[in-house]
Amino acid sequence: MAEHFDVVILGGGPGGYAAALYGAAAGLRIALVEESRVGGTCLHRGCIPAKELLQTAEVLRTVRDAAEFGVGVGEPTLDLPVALARKQKVVDKLTKGLESLLKGRQVTVVPGTGMIADAADRRLRVADGTECTGDALVLATGSAPRSIPGIDVDGERVLSSDHVLALDRVPARTAIIGGGAIGCEFASYLHDVGSEVTLLEALPAILPGVDAQVADVVFRAFRRRGISMHTGVHVEGVEGVEPTVVRFTEAGNVSTLEVDAVVVSVGRRPRSEGIGLEGSGVAVDPHGYVVVDGCMRTAVPGVYAVGDLVATPALAHVGFAEAIVAIKSVLGEDPAPLDYDKVPWGIYCHPEVAFSGLTEAVARERGHDVVTSVHRFGGNSRAIVLGETDGMVKIVAERDGPVLGVHLAGPWATELLAEGYLAVSWEATAAEIGALIHAHPTLSELFGETALALTGRGLHG
Repeated sequence: MAEHFDVVILGGGPGGYAAALYGAAAGLRIALVEESRVGGTCLHRGCIPAKELLQTAEVLRTVRDAAEFGVGVGEPTLDLPVALARKQKVVDKLTKGLESLLKGRQVTVVPGTGMIADAADRRLRVADGTECTGDALVLATGSAPRSIPGIDVDGERVLSSDHVLALDRVPARTAIIGGGAIGCEFASYLHDVGSEVTLLEALPAILPGVDAQVADVVFRAFRRRGISMHTGVHVEGVEGVEPTVVRFTEAGNVSTLEVDAVVVSVGRRPRSEGIGLEGSGVAVDPHGYVVVDGCMRTAVPGVYAVGDLVATPALAHVGFAEAIVAIKSVLGEDPAPLDYDKVPWGIYCHPEVAFSGLTEAVARERGHDVVTSVHRFGGNSRAIVLGETDGMVKIVAERDGPVLGVHLAGPWATELLAEGYLAVSWEATAAEIGALIHAHPTLSELFGETALALTGRGLHG
């Protein structure tokens, strides 16, 4: 007989474990079915290991530039096995911490691959035959790397993001197909650790969806660093082993590129297959995403879906937020739907990128009377001290109205975004932000300067 819970959750990634922790904190009895260790893609094959390797790259850059600060250390070398061991140590520490949190809140973690046995009954069946039912069922099976038709990912010469994070060697020459957030992070990392990188993007510019001026900062910085970039290209195929040849069309001309590794970085797809959705009554769109309303409810009463399984920004923190909305819905608390326009984004290439709210182009397309202000880190005292002056802060606002978007590129942009996100979310005006005191010398004061300039009475620019 199936054991009954208040909520049964399928998938232990950010969306799933956040639903478990939040639900348990509210006093609900929770079962979490997970086929591997809890933490999901973000903790084991995505956000955390990627940022650990990018931190390794930052340390390499810092040591290489040490002589500029009067510190003589010689040319640094990379011990990749040590870097990979540290990455795993970080992942293991965070995983153990998460497991302890779940245990401390008395969440029942059911190991094994689960699937829907009966959606109407909110019943899951695990591979070993174990069954769980709940008053509510939360689907949180996450996503997997997308592939390109005709290009086989073999883990040796053609790699997915999962493979890159486990590479025990640095390819001499790497082609990266896809110039979005993940592609740019990999390009930045692999270049810093010694690979000759070529980035191939189908759209007219790298970092699609990022404000054009901010994306241009990264494009120019990458070009100065020696990363080769081709935009508006169509990859025709990948052939051979040593070397591997990438064929692509650019401006109507077919070109070839000899490399030692190819990274396919063209986004992620929902893991909606094989979990029992067929015939369940849960609606799925043509791209495989589970269809939900603003409270994360599916077409079947009592069944919810969160995270990468739904067609919302594929970010761990969005999964967290959706999990909270779902559990509040279970509790009957009538939560407000999330405003996905205002989601904070962080891209950890060098220079970093972060943004929240509307880009200038989208704001104009939506009919806003737009004003903008841009200040660059080249004049910021702390950035000059750090030796990291690439980048800018851009504020997009309604004329005589609230801030619509905040867009950053530069040192620690992902940490600096918090104030910008609050400004966008709380619909602050430039005058309200400009009246606040920002400590000097800090990187954050550039945000205050940028807002103050929109009032017509800026100080330093």
